[in-house]
Amino acid sequence: MRMSKSLALSVALVLAAPAFAQAGEGGHWWSGDWYLTLGAEGFVAPRYKGSSDYLLQASPLISLGKAGNVTRFTSRNDSASFSLYDTGAVRVGVAGSLIMPRDDDTSSDLKGLNDIEFGVELGGFAEVYPADWLRLRAEVRQGIRSHTGLVADIAADAFMDVVPGVRVSGGPRLSLASSDYMDAYYGVNAKESAASGLSQYDPGGGVQSVGVGGAVNWQTTDKIATSVFAEYSRLTGPAGDSSLVRERGDRNQFLVGVGATYKFGFTLP
Repeated sequence: MRMSKSLALSVALVLAAPAFAQAGEGGHWWSGDWYLTLGAEGFVAPRYKGSSDYLLQASPLISLGKAGNVTRFTSRNDSASFSLYDTGAVRVGVAGSLIMPRDDDTSSDLKGLNDIEFGVELGGFAEVYPADWLRLRAEVRQGIRSHTGLVADIAADAFMDVVPGVRVSGGPRLSLASSDYMDAYYGVNAKESAASGLSQYDPGGGVQSVGVGGAVNWQTTDKIATSVFAEYSRLTGPAGDSSLVRERGDRNQFLVGVGATYKFGFTLP
């Protein structure tokens, strides 16, 4: 098993109204009780977006927040986020994710194609709860260094506690991207075509994938949480038409895995 080339480092910082109230009373915004959650997930997933080969991978899970803040629902698909506006039913803030390198060490399918460098995607998110059992979330992120495109992810998740401590959730997923993003991940120019043997392909922007995901989360103890999850997505539009996907990969992408976390509590003066 190796660390995932598409590392999912989830860091959530939530500052509630009581924190600002304490600051106004002579304390600091960081004063009070906090939690730090550490863990990891292991999963089987494609070697790269569009690959037909699968690999056992791993990612760390990290979450930091103010004790007492209650978030109704979170998904492993959520980018790291910082809430700037939170009414409980509506949350809006900033979001970002790490982008790991992609090169011919990832897969021999990529030999001759331009490498994708380590970088980040930064942007914002908004989520609403039209019902107590349903969350709608959208993210828009700008690539930095890895690519120069825009990515938008939209998801709907229904969730239900089947017994105390056990939550089942799932729903549809939609990913869109600009032409710059599509070109970085799915384009093949003349030089790359000659070096790789793939047909030339110049994609535009549009829908990258549609799919569905689900999870079962178990709050094993007050400090330990475990989960099993599965996802399916189908590359479509400019992504699905890429010569990399058509000639060497697969439009159908699957992922299945397990995860576990441990929560630590601490107090800052």
